[in-house]
This record gives sequence, structure tokens and C-alpha cells, in this order.
Amino acid sequence: MNAEVERAKKYCQVIRAICHTQVGKVIGQKKAHVKEIQVNGGSTADKVDFVMGLFEQQVKIEDVFTQDEMIDVIGTTKGKGFNGVVTRWGVTRLMRKTHRGLRKVACIGSWHPARVSFQVPRSGQRGYHHRTEINKKIYRIGKNLKEDPVNAKTENDLTEKPITPMGGFSHYGEVNEDWVMLKGTVMGPRKRVITMRKSLLPQVTRKALEKVTLKFIDTSSKFGHGRFQTSEEKAKFYGTAVKKAKVEKKEEAEA
Repeated sequence: MNAEVERAKKYCQVIRAICHTQVGKVIGQKKAHVKEIQVNGGSTADKVDFVMGLFEQQVKIEDVFTQDEMIDVIGTTKGKGFNGVVTRWGVTRLMRKTHRGLRKVACIGSWHPARVSFQVPRSGQRGYHHRTEINKKIYRIGKNLKEDPVNAKTENDLTEKPITPMGGFSHYGEVNEDWVMLKGTVMGPRKRVITMRKSLLPQVTRKALEKVTLKFIDTSSKFGHGRFQTSEEKAKFYGTAVKKAKVEKKEEAEA
């Protein structure tokens, strides 16, 4: 091992760390995702020593990213299956009485060259594509429930509540671990793994440099109308807490 380390320090220019996800913290996942992450900055020896210091250690998201930072998100979009040209490319449908269907491309090219060029819309796979979206702003990096059980509280909204909305996130569940809130959408369905990286561009715009202070985080139910922020608020509105107290008092009296 030591010989390999010395060899890397002497001959290598690029040092990458093989990292894996903590599978115990992920919902519905049995195998860990493994990824090579390049280490930059300093000499090769510094890089090797830095990586060796992180062996078998967890790297938290707050160690890598900070609030109000602009990052890039890499992932795979939702799969839509096999689609025709109208859905896939947005070509115009043919007229109503067209023979053998109308959701088609009428002419896919001339006789010569005797092949279909790549510019012609064709049916095929839609979705499940690899995509990179740049310039996503980090609004907040939250801690897990053990460290911060009221991680959705803000300066303007002092309601003690976690980030998980009432009834949980649809098709996901509860968020118990560290989390990050980004501005905008992220590609893919729930639970799909995404890669976040530092921005490759110098962030000099006003939008990139502005400091964001969240005033309110909505934790109402994402399934129904979403009228209540917490279960206590709902119980207070419907009076179930009072009824429950009366029932308990009655039971104590009978006992």
C-alpha cells in the first residue's frame, strides 16, 4: 500500500477518490452508488494525503457546498418510453383523410442520397436521457432530524416544524437525513440519484451573488388542498386535541 501511495505521489498528475453513497440512509436502495471524484488543488502529494485522510470517512454536503452557491446538477430524466414523431419532435399532424395514419412525417427525404439523414424526425425513445443543468442556486442546506428537529423554521416563521410536509413527500416519504434545497427543478423521478458539482463558470451576475433569506417554507400536505402546516395546527382547528384530553380525563376518572 505504501509503495503504491509513493508511486502515485511521484508519477501521477490526476488523483481521483472512489466514493460510495451511504445505502442505509437511502429509501428503497440496496446497492450503494459508486463514483470517482477528482481531487483538485495543491501538488500531487497534497492531493494524495488529503484523500487518504478521508478514507472510510463520510463527507457531508455542508463540507462541499454552501448556501447561496450556484451549482450544476447532472442526472437522467424521466423515461417516457417509445414515442412517435408528433410527441417526440412536435411535427404537425397530416390532414384528416391521410392514408395509413396521420401522426407521421410525410416525406423522410429525397431518392438520393439514398439514406435517411439524421435531421429527419423519427419515432423512438423519449426521456431517460442524460442531462446537465447549470446554475442552480442553493437556498438552504438542512441538517438531519437528530441534529435539528425543526429544520424548516425561518426567522419570519417561528413554527417548529421539520422539512417533511404533512403526509410526507409524494412517492418518497419522510426526509430524516441532511437535505439541500435548490431553486428550480431537478431532472428525473423521485429517488433517482443525481450528481451535484461546483459550477465551472465564474459566477459574477447579480442573481448568482445575491444572498437569499427564506421567509417561509410550506410544509402543508402535497396530496390534498394543504390547509395546515403541522399536525398540531390541524388538531387545534378540528378540536381533536380537546376531545382526546376529555377522553383521557374520563378514563382516568373511571380508573
